[in-house]
Amino acid sequence: MSGIADVARLAGVSKATASRALSGRGYVSETTRNLVAHAASEIGYVVSSNASSLVTGQTKNVGVVVPYLNRWFFAEMLEGIETALIEAGYDLTLYRLTDDVEQRRKVFEYFLVRKRVDAVIAVSVALSESEVTRLKSLGKPLVGVGGHAEGMTTLSIDDVAAAKLATEHLISLGHRRLVHLGGHPEEEMDFPVHERRLAGFRDALEEAGIPPTGTFQPSSFTIDGGYRAALRMLTDPRTRPTAVFAASDEIAIGLIVAARQLGIRVPQDLSVVGIDGHDLADMFGLTTLEQHPKRQGRLAVDLVMEELAAGPGAARNRSVTVPVDFAPRSSTTAPQGARP
Repeated sequence: MSGIADVARLAGVSKATASRALSGRGYVSETTRNLVAHAASEIGYVVSSNASSLVTGQTKNVGVVVPYLNRWFFAEMLEGIETALIEAGYDLTLYRLTDDVEQRRKVFEYFLVRKRVDAVIAVSVALSESEVTRLKSLGKPLVGVGGHAEGMTTLSIDDVAAAKLATEHLISLGHRRLVHLGGHPEEEMDFPVHERRLAGFRDALEEAGIPPTGTFQPSSFTIDGGYRAALRMLTDPRTRPTAVFAASDEIAIGLIVAARQLGIRVPQDLSVVGIDGHDLADMFGLTTLEQHPKRQGRLAVDLVMEELAAGPGAARNRSVTVPVDFAPRSSTTAPQGARP
């Protein structure tokens, strides 16, 4: 196996110079750096991350924790994170973090005791106060995606404002029989997204003078969840709403499928709006608020890199709000009685 000595010999430089050229630490002329890089490429030498970490104290690895691996939002987020980390020269270690106490203990012991990562990005997982404290005690940058949390840098959309905007769109079209199809606040394990989107929906109703009674129906954040919840909600014409604000595009898509199966026309009989910017939104003509999870993933990495560059002791308690884009399509229109 080729080593740094072989690279140095081929490039005609000392081992120390070859090491500086490949690691990027210490001054080496551009000509020498290129010469060493070419020599390393010729013999297939790759810098050992383990050996490098002994010198620098850095692993060039970022840990990412998510609650789900098989859902669109998290897949998009991870793609953005991975792309940005690769561009920055970092590896990614991925963990699915649940609300199981023992599982979380094992994950954090791996992070903390073995010190295998330089930073942690938590996507839609609210870390406990003790978990944040343990990470901060080691000087590890910690970025949360999905909502505000004390003691760590976070980024998220304004869920209350986004939900309110989506609902106001329906109200502006003339709808008064509205329902919010969303996650139940008691069932969320992450940042309180369900609670905030329900709050934004109800804020819009209150300002419009619409009673909130009977305006919420629970659903899991999946296409199947939206489909099944919609079948329950839409069966009785006497209680059927004219418009639905779905807490995610996947819920909204499941709702549209169920409505078609029941012979309910979208948007003539039922207007639907969601939140996310799902890849399938355009196919279903879904009006939605696009939150660009891939872009959020890249931004999370930017925040991590800023904190790594700042070093231990830097202020790490920022809250960054990312904008959403309103994307009107064919799934919303005025209710039949309000059309000219």
